[in-house]
Amino acid sequence: MNPALTRAVTFGAGLLLCAAPLTAAHALDTPSDGTGKGAAHESAPRPTLNAKATVKSVKAWQQFRVHGSSTRLRAGTRVTLQQLQHKKWVSLPIRMNTARNHTYNLRVKLGIKGLNKVRVVGGGAVSNVVQVTVR
Repeated sequence: MNPALTRAVTFGAGLLLCAAPLTAAHALDTPSDGTGKGAAHESAPRPTLNAKATVKSVKAWQQFRVHGSSTRLRAGTRVTLQQLQHKKWVSLPIRMNTARNHTYNLRVKLGIKGLNKVRVVGGGAVSNVVQVTVR
């Protein structure tokens, strides 16, 4: 057999043997559910916000506060108050940055009479819904 051909066949077989262990190792990292994400690619915990109102019922345009804290959210993250209007969440011009201790305290005045639902959003997090009745 030709010496150059023998070297080419030997070199090709060596590449095949080197590639086989890499393919097997990759198969162990890939889950069988077909997502393509291994155990090391799990998502990080999501940031959260909680909200509380200082009152349950107020007169129209009477000031009250919505306050709360955040977890897994950087200090200084902008939070905005939203109100449910006609089945859509509308951002109100009430916003602030979270404090160093990851808390916020918003001054709120509502004029729509009846049961109002508000929440706080910011940094990819959405708080619980707070209900306040405006008389």
